[in-house]
Amino acid sequence: MDNWLIIGRYPSFKQLLYSLLYKTLSNFTRIEKLQSIELKKSHLYKDRNNSKILYISGVAQQLAKSHNCTAMDVANTLGYRLLATSGDVFRVKIVPPGWIYLELTPPSVASWLNNLAMSGVGQPEQIGTEEITPKLNKYNSPNIFSVQYAHARCCSLILLGHREGLIKLRESLPDTSPAFWQLLSQEPIPWLNHDNQLCLHHLAERDLLAQLVQVMDDLGCSDMGDAINWEKTALKLSQVLENFWCQCRIWGDVKINSPYLAQARLGLVIITQNLLRFLLVEKLGVTAPWEL
Repeated sequence: MDNWLIIGRYPSFKQLLYSLLYKTLSNFTRIEKLQSIELKKSHLYKDRNNSKILYISGVAQQLAKSHNCTAMDVANTLGYRLLATSGDVFRVKIVPPGWIYLELTPPSVASWLNNLAMSGVGQPEQIGTEEITPKLNKYNSPNIFSVQYAHARCCSLILLGHREGLIKLRESLPDTSPAFWQLLSQEPIPWLNHDNQLCLHHLAERDLLAQLVQVMDDLGCSDMGDAINWEKTALKLSQVLENFWCQCRIWGDVKINSPYLAQARLGLVIITQNLLRFLLVEKLGVTAPWEL
């Protein structure tokens, strides 16, 4: 199946991998054994190396005893089946004593980025089963203004990108409460270079990409029982954005000599704006101003 069809169903990579792992496990072990495995809580986590989007599963080590075989045998079997069904979505590597490494391929990451840039974060029911309603802001936190400022900065950059011709928006001016400015589908962001690799190589670009992945994972998997501090999440995203903006220029020489890179960087800003707005309005219950 084409990776964009798979990616389009899941707003977060962690949700996608949970689903694929569960389907693979259901064909490997009995249902009653599968139900005893707390897959979502204990057996899949994202690697901290931001140079790639890598998830690590330790489920094979738990299954080894019940199947009277080694963790490496279980991991190899699961890895083979995962590759057979989803090899265009991620690369699989088996590491002793039975870890399953799942690294998202550049086309998969590009499909995910394009889906977010074109469609926005999505409806609340699409990004987690936790009830999502604006929460009454009962405190006056200086962090909130920092996040609002970052959101307004994103909006300013998006409008400038439209005026400079780097991107094309359906509406050049926001309405009274913009969720996002929708990009024209005929003008997709060029996330991949001629070698079919992500054109985002700078450390600050990768840090922002990793943070976007983390926020979407938190939103998509917020029904797992883990308490998430949404103010802290929003502040972290705004701080990573600020570092990105300080180190990764969009205009000037970059726009003239590397317009595709400028568009990709602006695409990251568009996705960041979408997420900051969602966190401010839906999670923190405050406004998301498009200018300050």
